[in-house]
Amino acid sequence: MSPPDPLPVSPPDPPLPPREALAEVRLRVPTRGNRRLERLLEAVNADEQVKAWWHVSAVNATRRLGMSDHSWVHIQIVLNIALRLSRLLFRRGVTPSVVADYAMTERDAEVVIAAACLLHCVGMSIHRDDHERFSLFLTADKLGSLLADCYEEPERTIVVAEALHAIIGHRRQGAPFTVEAGIVRVADALDMARGRSRVPFEAGHQNIHSLSAYAIEEVKISPGGDRAVRVEIEMSNSAGIYQVDELLATKLRGSGLEQHIEVIARIDAEHEQRLIPVFRI
Repeated sequence: MSPPDPLPVSPPDPPLPPREALAEVRLRVPTRGNRRLERLLEAVNADEQVKAWWHVSAVNATRRLGMSDHSWVHIQIVLNIALRLSRLLFRRGVTPSVVADYAMTERDAEVVIAAACLLHCVGMSIHRDDHERFSLFLTADKLGSLLADCYEEPERTIVVAEALHAIIGHRRQGAPFTVEAGIVRVADALDMARGRSRVPFEAGHQNIHSLSAYAIEEVKISPGGDRAVRVEIEMSNSAGIYQVDELLATKLRGSGLEQHIEVIARIDAEHEQRLIPVFRI
């Protein structure tokens, strides 16, 4: 029997000039009438510097390091997941920290969460290592201007501080101590479906990160029974367990949301999909 053909290796897409690469970038999320959230999104969608940070982060992650996607697509997915989580949690009685500590509202909590999601990994534009701290370095002065049409002082500074805490709290040892930061941390880990790893995987970067992500078919987030949120993860191969146990579980533990989120992962295929014919070191 002849050996199986290796997976084809796709060459990277040719690069585009920055202005052309960013021309169509525009985030869309369900704001549900949250005017301050709408104003923040308008400000970000009009900000070429933020978009450039996203673009350089994507170039560093995918083209240079062969990692999973860190482009504006990742940002939009994480933001949508975070808003979905927050609304399910708040509906079931989980109180946002800005409500508990500052007598603000759930809609203000959504702005904190959105601000953190929008800027949580722009530090990848500087370096992969310790990129969460670099994200703080880049955005500490930026967030105030993005929120200028949303809040006056002192509320603006409170929202900025809470968002910055959520940004640093999403790292592996982030130790978040607000509900909003916990939501951002878990939402980032839930962007795990195979579309995020397609480029590095098909370009031949076949390691545990790309293989495990490529095995994740779908992530469903719905209202739970005993817990506020039910996360169902469909896998085509047991390699996806790495994403669930090593990455998602690590982010969920210590998020403060463990008791509110149930995670179920399953392989529905009768026979597992073979991702590669052989793995060599």
